Amino acid sequence: MIEITKILVANRGEIALRIMRSAKEMGIKTVAVFSEADRTALHVRYADEAICIGPAPSNQSYLVGAKIIDACQQTGAQAIHPGYGFLSENAAFAREVAAAGLILIGPTPQAMETMGNKLSAKAAALQYQIPMVPGTEEAITDINEAKQRAIEVGFPILIKAAAGGGGKGMRIVEKVADFEEQMDLAVSEATSAFGDGAVFIERYVTSPRHIEIQVLGDTHGNIVHLFERECSIQRRHQKVVEEAPSSVLNEEIRAKMGKCAVDVAHSVNYVGAGTVEFILDENLDFFFLEMNTRLQVEHPVTEMITGLDLVKEQIKIARGEALSFKQEDLKISGHAMELRVYAEDPLNNFLPDIGTLQTYRTPKGNGVRVDDGFEEGMEIPIYYDPMIAKLITYGKDRTEAIDRMVRAIDEYDITGIQTTLGFGKFVMQHQAFVSGKFDTHFVGKYFNADSLKTDNEEEAILAALTAVLHLQQQKKNIQTATEATASVSNWKKNRKKYI
Repeated sequence: MIEITKILVANRGEIALRIMRSAKEMGIKTVAVFSEADRTALHVRYADEAICIGPAPSNQSYLVGAKIIDACQQTGAQAIHPGYGFLSENAAFAREVAAAGLILIGPTPQAMETMGNKLSAKAAALQYQIPMVPGTEEAITDINEAKQRAIEVGFPILIKAAAGGGGKGMRIVEKVADFEEQMDLAVSEATSAFGDGAVFIERYVTSPRHIEIQVLGDTHGNIVHLFERECSIQRRHQKVVEEAPSSVLNEEIRAKMGKCAVDVAHSVNYVGAGTVEFILDENLDFFFLEMNTRLQVEHPVTEMITGLDLVKEQIKIARGEALSFKQEDLKISGHAMELRVYAEDPLNNFLPDIGTLQTYRTPKGNGVRVDDGFEEGMEIPIYYDPMIAKLITYGKDRTEAIDRMVRAIDEYDITGIQTTLGFGKFVMQHQAFVSGKFDTHFVGKYFNADSLKTDNEEEAILAALTAVLHLQQQKKNIQTATEATASVSNWKKNRKKYI
């Protein structure tokens, strides 16, 4: 077994803290790296050691692999945990880490490269006959040939960037007359965002659900799946609410999707924690979408229903340990929900709302977990993702998990900035979500900013009434106390009469 006694966490915020806590439980020391903007951040204070790696912009700090490797060498850390985002799926960085004689807690550079490009990922998955959305299997090079293929697939179709993610380089085309214009826009956006203009086309699934399967693979060739997560509540093609398990999968479909996810992982000899993503259509047919070669933001819901600590499993795998369980040992227990608490204004198209956390009090109680990296009085930096926390609830079933989430949202007290808490409550109480009959178009179909305004107004009125009642009670208490004092004074004044 490889000895790992100190890990450098090449990340910030809630995920850095989350990794450090698991490492600490394993008796492993941690090193934090931080930019000048994060000098007083919680993860910096929590770590055993901390090193500043540059100015606030991430391309001068968290994205500079050489600075992170140098910090490892200065502190004697043997391994690097990249978390998610930043350098977590950067194959070139993975190679630099290996060349420096260090361990990257993650997959091989080859797996990152193959799965980092949607076309090569599809090619790898096809080795195992994984279901694919009808479309092109290679990058589009001839516009007329592509248009003909789009006609064969049938409109509407989706043009997607091969190196894409987060909705960038993606265009929905409703009719053939719009194809060339949308193609040009997709290529331009892909080139700008990823430095790679390669695009391909797929049939557009009109009512898709986003289902992903968590996988774990060790260095001994063992790969298992840890069931699914439902991630269909999204804004701008990015997730806001996740849950495990999905409310629509039966055991047969779950088993099929799980096997496909394991096969996709086998196609690249996958090592570590990864996620295989699928689109599920209205007929409950599923199609391979992509594979994320890292720990996902939403991993806590999987931890809640399986009882596993995925970060600890990652570290054990990096040490060369074999998985301590087989597929048949795993089972789903209960139901978990996660709301990403962003510093965003849902009433203004979910745009970031950067500021100071004037009030910050987290919910507590049975079945509630908060993964965060902030405290009251701290500022949300403008340089990074505006996520404040992940609010996770767990229950014996979906209904209890939803009810706990509503209660936890009501208890979460944040002032000074706008957040997605109100939106989360809207989702939890909407009939489409409660019934499980929703898809990735939930926000477009159902989210009504006016409804959220009404709720906010009602809460403001209630708060004002409570304040008025409190003031009235205070006045009454003062008056009673004054009268009591006056009566005592009168007694003192006249006490000689009775002595």
